[in-house]
Amino acid sequence: MSALYDTAEPNVIDDEMLRRAVEEQGPGEEAGRIAKAEGIDFKDVTRLHLDFRNILKIDNLWQFHNLTRLQLDNNIIERIQGLDTLVHLVWLDLSFNNIEAIEGLNALMKLRDLSLYNNRVSVIENMDSLDKLQVLSLGNNNLTSLENLIYLRRFRDLRTLTMVGNPLSEDENYKLFVAAHLPSLVYLDYRLLDENIRDIANVKYQYSIEEMNHNETLERVKREKEEQSQEELDKHKAAYVEYLNGPFLFEALYAEDADGTRLSSLPGMDELVDSYRAKCTEVCRSIFTYGLEHHKKREAEMAVFNECMLEAILENQEAGSTKIQDFQMKNSELFDELSQFTDQQAVDTKTLQYSQDIAQLMDALLTLELQLVDQLEEIIKEYERNISELVSSFLETVQGLMAQIRDLENHHHEKLLELSVSILDRVLKGEMDEDMTDELRVLFVDKDTIINAVSASHDIHLLKIDNREDELVTKINNWATNLIQKIHKDEQQRNRKRVAEINMYVDHLRDELDNFEVPDQI
Repeated sequence: MSALYDTAEPNVIDDEMLRRAVEEQGPGEEAGRIAKAEGIDFKDVTRLHLDFRNILKIDNLWQFHNLTRLQLDNNIIERIQGLDTLVHLVWLDLSFNNIEAIEGLNALMKLRDLSLYNNRVSVIENMDSLDKLQVLSLGNNNLTSLENLIYLRRFRDLRTLTMVGNPLSEDENYKLFVAAHLPSLVYLDYRLLDENIRDIANVKYQYSIEEMNHNETLERVKREKEEQSQEELDKHKAAYVEYLNGPFLFEALYAEDADGTRLSSLPGMDELVDSYRAKCTEVCRSIFTYGLEHHKKREAEMAVFNECMLEAILENQEAGSTKIQDFQMKNSELFDELSQFTDQQAVDTKTLQYSQDIAQLMDALLTLELQLVDQLEEIIKEYERNISELVSSFLETVQGLMAQIRDLENHHHEKLLELSVSILDRVLKGEMDEDMTDELRVLFVDKDTIINAVSASHDIHLLKIDNREDELVTKINNWATNLIQKIHKDEQQRNRKRVAEINMYVDHLRDELDNFEVPDQI
């Protein structure tokens, strides 16, 4: 049995189906009635049951951003799709459907429990991102290869596996193969894997497991090195000095410079090129070192700024809380007093006083917020000035160092041109026949040709240097601009939110007063 509704008309997951499903599993009695009347925000739903609904296609679930459990069993689903936005999902049941391939799960990195029981899956694949997987049910599918189970070794937290009902589970070595290749597994097909089975399995597959462990160790070391290199590169990019901690820029000068590369092989050029390379690399390393140090300064400046902002906000919030507490203490017994009054004039007087107190509280809270806005604006302006000075200092130093690289290129160009003209004279006299390759010979036809080649190489190098400098300048200027814009935007949003909170609280107090009814006096 692959689904309960194979002969019925398929359904589509639409808003009406989702609304009914949420209401069915929502609160009962009076709470449920209120929820239906006021509407349910799908973003607040953490569990959703869509089983036994004859669903053909997974769709329209993007609204359930905070969903942690999703039940889609006993439908007629053919493909796993439409789950990319459910990044908080930890439990997913797709059993008893018509699914043929494992796919569409890459975004579910928090998933711990996955059931694909009773489908048509023939290959275990496309689950690499499910690092937290602990329970996997793939029973009653079309899995035939024991070797395919090796794929599950990547799930270090996998403790429970169901494979019964697949052709591979009929293999006489099935249980031993699983026990040997999945050492962290605790339960297989609803039963505990005992130590006796593990011992027999480890003996039977000893050599293949040893080789596999060795290869996996090599792969893990390689992956860790790549990750470490990527982390280092990300840190360098954050400082805008990536690939400046070595000869990368120098090598880039010749990457698209065919003539310059040919000329570098001229007799007597080794010392000239090596000197240029060493000096260029030294300046690049100076930029790199300075860039990392300057990045630390920017981060330190940001830490101080955030601390000042937070301190001002917390201090202001504390002052606001004190005013609210004072108000509540002063008026805590108001409604008790009103219920005791028999004189309507006394009730009106007390009510008016309370209304005035509410207005004064609102004024006080809004005044505090205005004071905070002014205080934060000063902090932001000071930070903006500091960032501007840091960026200016950074650019002044870096552009000075880039000018040194440009000077090195100009010096190299002059020496290369001088050497090339000298060699041209020797070529024309027939003194360089044995030392001249065919690629070089086409450049040494006449003086104009060699001068043009040397000048073209020089232009390419200067353009590369200029482009790297422009890239660096653009990135740090954009960073500073975007940072300050974001800070101002965040502060505006904070201010609007705070004013809205004050208005909501005051409206609540006024509604509470307006809705109060003085009991009839007997």
